[in-house]
Amino acid sequence: MDGETFDEQDPVKLYVPKRERREKFTIDAHAPIGVFDSGVGGLTVVRELMRQIPDERMVYFGDTARLPYGAKSRDTIIRFSRQIVRFLKTKGVKAIVIACNTASSHALKTLAEENEIPVIGVIYAGALSAVRATKNGRIGVIGTRGTVNSEIYPKVIQSISPGIRVFQKACPMFVPLVEEGLLHDSVTDEMAARYLQELKEKYVDTLVLGCTHYPLLLDKISQFTPPGVKIVEQGAYVAEKLQDYLQRHPEMEVRLSRQGSCKYLTTESVDKFDEAAHLFMNEKIVDVSKISLPEASA
Repeated sequence: MDGETFDEQDPVKLYVPKRERREKFTIDAHAPIGVFDSGVGGLTVVRELMRQIPDERMVYFGDTARLPYGAKSRDTIIRFSRQIVRFLKTKGVKAIVIACNTASSHALKTLAEENEIPVIGVIYAGALSAVRATKNGRIGVIGTRGTVNSEIYPKVIQSISPGIRVFQKACPMFVPLVEEGLLHDSVTDEMAARYLQELKEKYVDTLVLGCTHYPLLLDKISQFTPPGVKIVEQGAYVAEKLQDYLQRHPEMEVRLSRQGSCKYLTTESVDKFDEAAHLFMNEKIVDVSKISLPEASA
């Protein structure tokens, strides 16, 4: 992985800016953490961040007008991600969490190399958790077409443990079904049964939910997954390791402020975002704004 700079102590493989850029940047510990996703799925990560580091302020950006990212090209995903990060930096964020597997798989390295603040993806969290969980060395991964086609999960999992076999399945209908709130619809049953049958036949004992929308379908996924299969979510693990990183970098950590909050931004309807977000947060979302991104060049 030429040119990449990691905090080697962090098992999430947190990308940190090169020292010369980091030293020129003054960090405000009370600045918010920026989190973004193609829609509302990244709220599964925000929920865990708010639970584990409740004193931190956050800005969540859901690019709902342009979802799903999974069917878009790598260049388009990088362009969209750059636009979002530029916008979040106008809000003074001290770190970026890419709460989207598709954007993490395609844009993480680019964003990390271009920015002076830490940029965190979700891929390594899921991969490492799955490696630790498997007993038979057969791991399944479900995700968007973009994530699956990137081959990022097999690459990362096998870099951790070369003997493990990884079986992937793209589930392109899951994100639209979640965004439309069809968690208990018969069509969701039909799609879950169809998607997961192939992985059943591979005898996987661990299944990675390779999209931050998928935890909302956990009941359905569990229903069509053989008993005993360990299902791996990413949100809790990412939050745990971000908390650890902040504690090891006290200049970035807010201590006992009791003023944690989250501002929500969407590129589409506020009402639609609020309705969908309620499914993820189990409470009414407040402080939601619609924004328009300038169509910046790459």
